[in-house]
Amino acid sequence: MTDTEMKIDSQRAAALVSQIKTVRERIAAVSSGRDVRLVAVSKLKPANDILALVQQASPPQLHFGENYAQELSQKAEILPRHIQWHFIGGLQSGHCKNLAKIPNLFCVSSVDTEKKAQLLDKHRGELLSSSSSSSPSSSAPTPAKLNIHVQVNTSGEPSKSGCAPGAATVSLCRAVEAAPHLHLLGLMTIGAIARSVETTPENENEDFVCLREQRDLVAAELGLGEGRELELSMGMSEDFEGAVAMGSGEVRVGSTIFGTRPLKSEAKIRE
Repeated sequence: MTDTEMKIDSQRAAALVSQIKTVRERIAAVSSGRDVRLVAVSKLKPANDILALVQQASPPQLHFGENYAQELSQKAEILPRHIQWHFIGGLQSGHCKNLAKIPNLFCVSSVDTEKKAQLLDKHRGELLSSSSSSSPSSSAPTPAKLNIHVQVNTSGEPSKSGCAPGAATVSLCRAVEAAPHLHLLGLMTIGAIARSVETTPENENEDFVCLREQRDLVAAELGLGEGRELELSMGMSEDFEGAVAMGSGEVRVGSTIFGTRPLKSEAKIRE
């Protein structure tokens, strides 16, 4: 089934468009005029919902985040090629090849080891090489370097992925920066839940403060000039306004847009 054959429920579409409009307005209210990327986290939601926002939101919503590599791959196959996909889930080495070869994968936001960065670089390079030697297609996007967010464990929780702040974060960022087929876009964190629920535009979140400090450290250690500002990817449904107020350039919002998620065993790729 292609996107032209996919059915969109008009009531569901209207609700999604209204909800994403509200999120955009809330972001704009605290962004001080900055352009903040909204990644609509569509994990376990059908491709029909995504297509509704691509076709009916104004402007179209094009950035979508997925937590599961197989689900992202399946949705990317059946949805418009101009969608910009983000992989935001826990990254496993075995996922790197398939993810890196999705032409319209915009960013992997959960890179936490040099090995995974090397695998993404290798397989993105293979995609770029094969694309340059094949005939261009008007419907297929031209692959580019793969954007990378290095994940930092700002809360120090053992259950969270990510580099430890300090030398480990700097070292991984240096490796990504040196990779020929990757682009170091910035740093990402998923902070402690307790801190998230207490975050407001006025009440600074300790995890966000830490990520901002790590960004400044990396920029200094890598000698990045003033024309190159690393992005902060922080803030989700519970705390995105506080994150934006603290300088986040990207927020990942799911349930506030899409509503309650089904169990993974009950989720459908499309309806």
